[in-house]
Amino acid sequence: MSEVDRTLDAAANRAGEGLRTLEDALRFALDRGDLLARAKSLRHALRTAMERLPAGRLIAHRDASGDAGRDTLGGREGDRDGVRGVAMAAMRRAIEAFRTLEEFGKLVDAEFAAACAALRYQAYDLERDATLAFGSSRRSQPRLCLLLTESLCRRAWRDTLQAAIEGGVDMVQVREKHLEGRALLHRVREVIDIARPRGVRVIVNDRVDIAVTAGADGVHLGTGDLPLMEARRIAGTDLLLGASTHDMGEATAAIEAGADLCGVGAMFSTALKPERTPSGTAYLRAYIERFPRTPHLAIGGVTPETIGALVEAGVRGVAVSAAICGAADPGQVAAALVAPLRSAAATA
Repeated sequence: MSEVDRTLDAAANRAGEGLRTLEDALRFALDRGDLLARAKSLRHALRTAMERLPAGRLIAHRDASGDAGRDTLGGREGDRDGVRGVAMAAMRRAIEAFRTLEEFGKLVDAEFAAACAALRYQAYDLERDATLAFGSSRRSQPRLCLLLTESLCRRAWRDTLQAAIEGGVDMVQVREKHLEGRALLHRVREVIDIARPRGVRVIVNDRVDIAVTAGADGVHLGTGDLPLMEARRIAGTDLLLGASTHDMGEATAAIEAGADLCGVGAMFSTALKPERTPSGTAYLRAYIERFPRTPHLAIGGVTPETIGALVEAGVRGVAVSAAICGAADPGQVAAALVAPLRSAAATA
């Protein structure tokens, strides 16, 4: 039975190592104490299950130097998509190891095998929730997002977009609530053709179906739109999910549901949504303190005149509509907004 003991020893090591790697990612990359606690509990439960086997027997059969698989790497073993990729690979490794422990454990101890089966199902749920927490592989902090609305544009919308990109816009949200499906799809594709060659990401307001069909980078959902979990079920993690938030309760709910990016506002009074009572920079400060690693865009009345107060509050990204769309020189306004953000990032 030495081959069984060696297999169980190796699988237990893989499961424990995978869970510990996931713990570190959850702890240092996401600050998700709830998920961290679950991963740690699962690892400790594995240790308890292993105690059912005779002490020292597995390790006595260990032969790392003679392991035929030691130097055999899979085709994607060296390929990791950032911290998210590391965490997901670690979680998958642990799940696969639990299956090995369960199957080979049946040859040694039926109750041990059953315990490993139960842990494997817990690991499935943890994988789901950790995957949603890490969100899209496209997640990153934008600096200046243009909410492109044709009716607000002083110049032709294409000219406005091109000038804004030249001024420093690095994300565009297509916000055309009056356009029906076919027309909106055409508009989004036009924006992508202009923006993507310049390295600018494109997201769609409200419409997950349009974002997926057009091949956009993401979708932004308001508090009354499709729930984030339902959007993720449609789009998977390929699509970046943005969410509007107006207080810490909404922000917490959005992030726990898997938001990649939160709109934080309104910062100041805005003609776009005059009914919205400004939350001011106090909410921005609270958000940054509580969720320092979740990208954000401060929104609502952001102009070259108000950007200073946001920079002082620690803002890393802003979303702007009227100040750029309605400008005679959209590029100049975009540059005036980007400059203090870049300076703040350089001295951070």
